[in-house]
Amino acid sequence: MRIFNRKSAKIPTNGEIMDAGFNSSNLKSPPPTQTFHKSSPLLSPLALDVTLPAPPDPTLDPAAYLRSIWAVRARCQLVYQRAKRNQLAHFDVDGTKFGETANYLVSIIKRDYAPDYSQIPSHGRWQHFEAGGRPRVEQLIAAWPKTVDAQEKTRRLIDLFLVSVLLDAGAGTRWSYKSKESGKVYKRSEGLAIASLEMFKAGYFSSDTQKPSQVDSLGLKRMSVQQLAKGLQVTEYNPIAGMEGRAGLLLRLGDALKNSALFGAEGRPGHMLDYLLSHPTTQAASVPVVTVPTLWTVLINGLSGVWPSSRTQIDGVSLGDAWPCSSMPQSPPGLPWETIAPFHKLTQWLCYSLMVPMRRVMGIHFAGTELLTGLPEYRNGGLLVDTGLLTLKDKDAKRGLAQYRENSMLKGQPNMEVVPLFATHDDVIVEWRAVTVGFLDDLLVEVNGILGLSGSDKLTLAQMLEAGSWKGGRELAEVSRPNTKEPPIMIISDGTVF
Repeated sequence: MRIFNRKSAKIPTNGEIMDAGFNSSNLKSPPPTQTFHKSSPLLSPLALDVTLPAPPDPTLDPAAYLRSIWAVRARCQLVYQRAKRNQLAHFDVDGTKFGETANYLVSIIKRDYAPDYSQIPSHGRWQHFEAGGRPRVEQLIAAWPKTVDAQEKTRRLIDLFLVSVLLDAGAGTRWSYKSKESGKVYKRSEGLAIASLEMFKAGYFSSDTQKPSQVDSLGLKRMSVQQLAKGLQVTEYNPIAGMEGRAGLLLRLGDALKNSALFGAEGRPGHMLDYLLSHPTTQAASVPVVTVPTLWTVLINGLSGVWPSSRTQIDGVSLGDAWPCSSMPQSPPGLPWETIAPFHKLTQWLCYSLMVPMRRVMGIHFAGTELLTGLPEYRNGGLLVDTGLLTLKDKDAKRGLAQYRENSMLKGQPNMEVVPLFATHDDVIVEWRAVTVGFLDDLLVEVNGILGLSGSDKLTLAQMLEAGSWKGGRELAEVSRPNTKEPPIMIISDGTVF
């Protein structure tokens, strides 16, 4: 089923995309009821009978609602409805490009995985550790003493994956990492993954020299900017974007890990495993079944102190990765919380990534994975721009290009293959991210239809992100801008969002 199919939409001569099922009431805030997306990434049959909690009521506690996983898709859908009518503030939408975009994703999925699509892994950090075809995670596990049981192996992997994900903001075009083990050079997400893995093995994040393969509060509190720079091989000639932000994030993580109820007396991320397994919502069947809302609560509450305090607030509560958006219902007449679009990209990236080792090593199943959304970041969003589905409006393009030229005058900043540049909180970026969430949901339906997959054979959202949209967005960037490989719209990074 196409999002802009002939039965449900008509395109007038002025180019406006009119959805026959749309009315202005859709731009009002939805009632606080639980909704589910049709796709169920990672959903196990064992988890089908698990009852999930209801979302927080935004009329009673808007901050709790906006920080919940339920809010991301529901709020972004309001902006996406505008996109379907070609009524965005900053982008023109060409509905005729939707099918082309889906077909492009199908082409690279077939190229890499046909005919057995079940082999596509879920989107997560694990694959980045295996850059170059080397099974580094398995090799890491094999190097540990046989006395290390499955639970402790999983704790250690959670330690590694969490700190690696938090360091996985865009590195910029000039940074690279030379592996001390293989001598090969890696860039971007793979480079950051391998760098963090080798730092982990060397004990950079541990306070105990006898236990280098762990992350703990005291070890992170001892981390200086200089130490982190050394571990990441950052120099004047090998600069990384957001260096200070990354270091500050790790220091704040050290403070957050002092929550012994979630992270144990040692202050280790891996001790969240013990918390999850003993939680009242966890079903102890033949294998444990953990609910995604429980994991989400650990991450969104347990790591709340990690994000900069300058972020958007409601009633004095910092919301994290959530931003005002002009395409949301405005206040007045709406309430202040209704103007905000929540994304929580890094928290979702953590969820996707941490579930993998818990599932592979401990056999844990997760209920409620359908609540997670496509990641609203520049590879998935860049795909939509590079395929022509979204086009930045002239006035915003001019403003973004002027900001790029101004930024290019700073030392170490890119100055070739000019593209519009905006800050993370800019309304252009917030709107772009919101419609990305909506388009990814509908692209999944279209991709499965083209592949002829149905029932349990359907690709999950996590699989399409891994094999299709994220990879496709990167490959289009490499072809369109071969020198920098940057997305079609650049975001000024402080190392704490992207």
